[in-house]
Amino acid sequence: MSQSRRYLLISLGLVLALCVAWLSLRSTAPVVPEAIKHGYSEALTAARAGQPGAARVLYQQLGRPDLSVKRRVWLHAELPNYPSPQALKLADADLQNQSPEVRLAAIKSVTGLVPGGQRSLLLGPLLDDEDQTVRFAAINALLGLSPDQLGLYFAPLQQGIDMWEQALKSQPESAANYAQLARLYLHNAELKQAQQALELTLRLDPGNLPALVMQIEVLDRQGQSDAARQLLARQLKAQPDSAYLQHALGLWLLHHDQREYALLGLSKAVELEPDNKDYRYDLATTLHSAEELEAAQKQLQEIVQRHPADRKARVLLINYWKESGQLQNVQILLAQLEQMNPDDPSLQQGL
Repeated sequence: MSQSRRYLLISLGLVLALCVAWLSLRSTAPVVPEAIKHGYSEALTAARAGQPGAARVLYQQLGRPDLSVKRRVWLHAELPNYPSPQALKLADADLQNQSPEVRLAAIKSVTGLVPGGQRSLLLGPLLDDEDQTVRFAAINALLGLSPDQLGLYFAPLQQGIDMWEQALKSQPESAANYAQLARLYLHNAELKQAQQALELTLRLDPGNLPALVMQIEVLDRQGQSDAARQLLARQLKAQPDSAYLQHALGLWLLHHDQREYALLGLSKAVELEPDNKDYRYDLATTLHSAEELEAAQKQLQEIVQRHPADRKARVLLINYWKESGQLQNVQILLAQLEQMNPDDPSLQQGL
């Protein structure tokens, strides 16, 4: 056999081997069925509307390897309403996604899906994430947890907080930076520093209501309840139609064991912003604690009607109806919940 012929056969053999390897890789690559490829909009609509089968199609879409970053982020916003082992698996997988935007969205999903104590095990590793924004989001998600809940991540969180403080102090003055500093100080129970940071926040942004409400909390925690009450009263006098402030007033009064007056503030907040499900939820739980069960049920029913996907309100309404012996209503809501998400933990626990 001539040398040129030998080289030709060797070359052909290499080409054949490469082709076999390429075909093998191609055959093992995940193939997304066409129906799922074209089902994104329907899945997002179903999840937002709490339609039957919503969890299944939501999981299908989040399981796609070819999904764009933007679409994956939007789906994660709906995931906390559809908890299950599969949902947690999908959220956990995206904590390692190559896109920082997706990792941020997954942090929010995990925060909504998992109680505080268990959350640290999933989010703790992100305290070392290569992306600063992701690291800071992980810190925010873990703020407020006790040392016992943080476990092995107590020290890494403190290190992360210290680094974030230094980063914020080195940046130009802004209301957002001072407000974030206040949150970090509050976590460390550094109340005087938190107070100073909030005063600077409000100096730069007098209309920053979340900072104002945080300032009221800081005053309270320093034993200055009268100063907190006066500050809240002044703001309410200036902005009586602020639902945010009325809600804050209700929670403050509730914290100070003035439930009857708290109900007035919480009711006013709902009246001013009837579509705010968080305000209604707080009103419902306060009514329930006042043994006004029927009124509490009506508030939760209104949430479920306006926001069918809201699992928290739905599950609480089931409990309240069970409490009052309205078993037919319980069965209807349970059936709806099972249609939406048959793997919901509440169903598995025999709610």
